[in-house]
Amino acid sequence: MKAALINAAMVGSGGFIGAICRYGLSGFVQRKAALAAFPYGTLAVNMLGCLLIGLIAGLVESRQLFSPDFRRFVLIGILGGFTTYSTFGYETFAMMRDAEFFRAAANVGIHVILGLVLVMAGYGLVTR
Repeated sequence: MKAALINAAMVGSGGFIGAICRYGLSGFVQRKAALAAFPYGTLAVNMLGCLLIGLIAGLVESRQLFSPDFRRFVLIGILGGFTTYSTFGYETFAMMRDAEFFRAAANVGIHVILGLVLVMAGYGLVTR
């Protein structure tokens, strides 16, 4: 039980850091593209998160770097608070790397299509 609480505190504190970084970077980028009607701030956060999870996962897998505690804090906590899109990207990449192309395509399709449907459903439920 004590280990689970420590792990939760590590993930939570990392998540706090990631959320603050997401807020700051997204706002900064969007302010720089102030006349744009496109969410460049969100795009920047999601793409940076994907690059970072790729770099860190590559170091973990190829060089056996970083302890499980560090990985929990950074990958789940900081990057999870920064953007869960990076996890989605890495999990899809892992399926493709393992030649599970149908599962990878299904993962993309389900996340995008079902996610949009659920946003519309939630919005519709409260605005009727």
